[in-house]
Amino acid sequence: MANIRVPRSGSMQFWPRVRAKREYARLRTPTLQKDAKIVTFPGYKVGMTHVSLIDNKKNSPTKGSELSWPVTVIECPPIKVMGIRFYKIAYEGRQVICDVYADKLDKELTRRTTLQKTHKEMPEEFDDLKLIVHTYPKETSIGKKSPEIFEITLGGKKEQKLAYAKEHFGKEVKLQDVFKEGIQVDVHGVTKGKGFQGPVKRFGIAIRSHKSEKAIRNPGSLGGWRGQGHVMYRVAHAGKMGYHLRTELNKQIIKISDKTEEINAKGGFKQYGLVNNTYILLKGSVMGPSKRMIIFTESKRPRKNVPTEAPALQATSLDSKQGR
Repeated sequence: MANIRVPRSGSMQFWPRVRAKREYARLRTPTLQKDAKIVTFPGYKVGMTHVSLIDNKKNSPTKGSELSWPVTVIECPPIKVMGIRFYKIAYEGRQVICDVYADKLDKELTRRTTLQKTHKEMPEEFDDLKLIVHTYPKETSIGKKSPEIFEITLGGKKEQKLAYAKEHFGKEVKLQDVFKEGIQVDVHGVTKGKGFQGPVKRFGIAIRSHKSEKAIRNPGSLGGWRGQGHVMYRVAHAGKMGYHLRTELNKQIIKISDKTEEINAKGGFKQYGLVNNTYILLKGSVMGPSKRMIIFTESKRPRKNVPTEAPALQATSLDSKQGR
């Protein structure tokens, strides 16, 4: 029998185990909102710290007590609606009709010839539309100028979507216009890439006995039947690990603020630096390394036992993170 135990998260629970095509997530699920509004916003992962707050859960045994929670700091500069993408539903499926871009774009965007060639007038007949937005990484401390470009879905009917898109066309959208403190969001991102790893770390198999032959960190068997001419994918082998697209559900927003002096640690955050823009504090950890873009959307299945109001913050740790 194969010497395999229950695999770790990120191994056999997901199939196919492929690496992401880009460093930020691709959103493919439509929004459940009935109103035409933005429910998606990006940010850049800064690091982690901890806060002291008052527990406000209704049936919690620690209600009213001061607790210490780990939080993730994500810097969220404003995004800009640079264009509108129109779709037509045909026999082959949803197809792009055209992209309409704003007249004045940043120099980092005008260098791309594809944007200049696809500049057209808004069509009269279409079935759906999405907003094309870009970020402002040059306003952060990540040392990057080229912005990320991605689509944002809107709720409501196509007439409502078109009216909302025209109202915000070529304008900036801030984090405070999309989310508020206390709500739950779904976090989309790409995990850390760990390179070529063995089966013990990659799948969590047990190390074999000291009397085993040839190897002790390999699986005990390649399978009971190999008549198909190759080893099945279910057998734990070495290979590339990490850099996967993942989604974490129901992360509560603890705080949204633009007062950077209340969050910047002494000496800055490790491998990031200082926070210069509006930031968000999410309860718990978030996938990916520092400086990687994280996209969070309004929660589709929020937990019922989580209060809609954010707990009252008492203090935020500003201790140096350089020694960690």
